[in-house]
Amino acid sequence: MIRSMTGFGKATCELPSKRIIIEIKSLNSKQLDINTRLPNLYREKDLAIRNEIGQKLQRGKIDVTFYLESMMPDKISQVNEEVISEYHEQLKHVAEKLGISHNTDFLRIIMPLPDTMKAAQPELDEEEWKVVKEGLIRAIEQLDDFRKQEGESMLQDVKQHSRDLRRLLEQITPFESQRTEKIKVRIRESLDELALNGNVDENRFEQELIYYIEKLDISEEKVRLKNHIDYFEQTLEDEGPVGKKLGFISQEMGREINTLGSKASDSEIQRLVVNMKDDLEKIKEQILNIL
Repeated sequence: MIRSMTGFGKATCELPSKRIIIEIKSLNSKQLDINTRLPNLYREKDLAIRNEIGQKLQRGKIDVTFYLESMMPDKISQVNEEVISEYHEQLKHVAEKLGISHNTDFLRIIMPLPDTMKAAQPELDEEEWKVVKEGLIRAIEQLDDFRKQEGESMLQDVKQHSRDLRRLLEQITPFESQRTEKIKVRIRESLDELALNGNVDENRFEQELIYYIEKLDISEEKVRLKNHIDYFEQTLEDEGPVGKKLGFISQEMGREINTLGSKASDSEIQRLVVNMKDDLEKIKEQILNIL
């Protein structure tokens, strides 16, 4: 079952003093490209978050955002007792020398001074991380379900264009015998224009005719293109990521279609080739977003 690389997942983690909303968005990309936006408290888990996403989602441009709704700030300011005590001793000493009353409110003087407050960074509790990790996994699974649904729609579209390619390829066959006769008539008319009065070596004429027919023969291209279409449709049913593989097969299909067009020498076959190119382009557009 193919998956899209586009998706969205969201989960909410309820904790005693906070709520964390996890959002994951995914777009198409040639490789895995993860961008995380995390509160300070969870930055130490950045690598673990990336590993979890990489194992489950495998490819795509992925944005992960943690929104924190907390009753407590990330950084809690604490009174720096040692610094305040040192300031107090110094101010007492100065007050005694200057004969200033001991009733002076030293604390009001001290608190605006540097380093009287210090910011303590809370540590991430393992129980809290367990809850957050479970939320992350839920968001990833929701995104993966989204990818599956998108993938099902893409699968039907790609299959339809593949069937159209096969149908157009089969429609070439009736025109091939006409094409051979047209080549024969064209060569004969060219000889007549030379006014050779019937003095044409029929054996040589047949040899030249065979040469041009072989040169313009498209039977091998048709067989290879059919095989590529068969392989393409088989690959669509494979498990796991198949986007890159489908891309390689579509390139091979394109080469055979281009060769058919260059060898066609027939307006009806050229028309079919143009329609085949149109279907192949639509397939390639979808493949860009297939995981």
